[in-house]
Amino acid sequence: MIYLAQTDTTAGFLSKDLKELNALKGRAKEQPCLITSAKFSELKNLARVPSGFKNLVRRAKKTTFIYPNTKAIRIVKECKHAKFLEENGYFYSSSANKHGQKFDEIWARSVANVVLDEVFFENTPSKIIKLNRGKLKKIR
Repeated sequence: MIYLAQTDTTAGFLSKDLKELNALKGRAKEQPCLITSAKFSELKNLARVPSGFKNLVRRAKKTTFIYPNTKAIRIVKECKHAKFLEENGYFYSSSANKHGQKFDEIWARSVANVVLDEVFFENTPSKIIKLNRGKLKKIR
């Protein structure tokens, strides 16, 4: 099941099935994908936050963290997208475009199983920070 939603940063596809999401976008089936959630309790089950960065992760907005287990996870707060995630759990998330191309709303609506929003726009993407035991590295 592929959902088309206006996320906190851009128009995006959401799915519980990573392989289905990658196939839709034309990427390698095993390519890692961002995980979005609205609950810190789910983050505990997905990755371990290095102790020196717990406060940073809790306070960050529109920021994706890559954890030592190589999972990229963003906690979404205070928006319509966060309410959907609270009700349905975490999802794999990706921008609503074909791999390496710009957003095309007509194509995105045609390939999604469920369209959650009426208005879509591209905004600045989330910051990406890689966390290791004692250091962080800005990726984007």
